[in-house]
Amino acid sequence: MTNKNHKVNLVAIAGGSASGKTTVAKKIAEACKGKDVIFIEMDNYYKDLSHLSREERKKTNFDHPNAFDFHLLIHNLEQLLLGNEIEEPIYDFKVNSRSKKVKIIKPGDVIIFDGIFALENQEIRNKATINIYVDTDSDIRLVRRIARDVNTRGRTLDSVLEQYTATVKPMHDAFVEPTKRFADIIIPFDFHNIVAIDIIATKIKALIK
Repeated sequence: MTNKNHKVNLVAIAGGSASGKTTVAKKIAEACKGKDVIFIEMDNYYKDLSHLSREERKKTNFDHPNAFDFHLLIHNLEQLLLGNEIEEPIYDFKVNSRSKKVKIIKPGDVIIFDGIFALENQEIRNKATINIYVDTDSDIRLVRRIARDVNTRGRTLDSVLEQYTATVKPMHDAFVEPTKRFADIIIPFDFHNIVAIDIIATKIKALIK
């Protein structure tokens, strides 16, 4: 159990779809060995669309900020920062709706929160100790997105490309890329970019101490 008498630090990691945010988050956690680190993924906070048919859900623009339940997300982050456990929703991408199950998240020393709009909301930015943007070339992000969605989310190649052209790229240009200016640190993504990760981990350790 986290000691409520010391500050809990929130690290927000933004970047385009399939930019490597989760990989960066895990590497930061690995570098913070000995600390109680918890992960919150923004993808689990898509709005509940269970009241819509599956066909209607497919018409939703999942790459717009309005697709996310920021009210619940901010509430849960606030509770974790206070040292309280939360019930995190679980999103099922195969049916485009929330699962009926939830995940119990215990409080920790460090909250690592990643998502395409992690820096889009001012309330979240203000709560974060460090705001990070993972900057990855658009071609690389597209290739990774195709591999991820086809292999793990039951999508077809055509549907992934159609969504990328219709919403992913235009929404990235309009809403995600501009949040780069709010970052304290911009990481040019590379699996071997250990220097930036080490700097961030060192900063987090110092803050906890």
